[in-house]
Amino acid sequence: MSTYTEQVGEKLNELLEKTYDAEKGYKKAAENTEHEQLKSFFDSKARQRYDFGHELKAEIKSFGQEVDKGDSIAGTAHRAWMDVKALFSSDSAEAMLEEAIRGEKAAIEEYEEVLKETSLPSTTATILRSQKEAIQNGLSNIKMLESIR
Repeated sequence: MSTYTEQVGEKLNELLEKTYDAEKGYKKAAENTEHEQLKSFFDSKARQRYDFGHELKAEIKSFGQEVDKGDSIAGTAHRAWMDVKALFSSDSAEAMLEEAIRGEKAAIEEYEEVLKETSLPSTTATILRSQKEAIQNGLSNIKMLESIR
């Protein structure tokens, strides 16, 4: 039977930190666009990441581990970059979509990396697979929004 190790806790906390980053990034993207469909999409993705974060926090706590708070330096830098792109890009909606696609692909890779952990409890693996699948489905939606000009 799989056990929840400190290493698993660290990996989940890293994933949680990136989930916080994504939530804040999507909120920032929603603030930086006037396009209603895009704003709605970014708001929806921010809510999704908020929900993911709560799921991850509950899972970490259920195994008696400490939950890290805050966001990463990389996430803060990414949001700042999105602000710069929004200010200087002639097609900021397209630039933000490109960043969203890049971020979602990176998130999928991060989930896959954690899912390779052999000591994941089945409840944790189920949560991670479900969240990864939701992100993958969201990538398809982003691709449909790419036609927005």
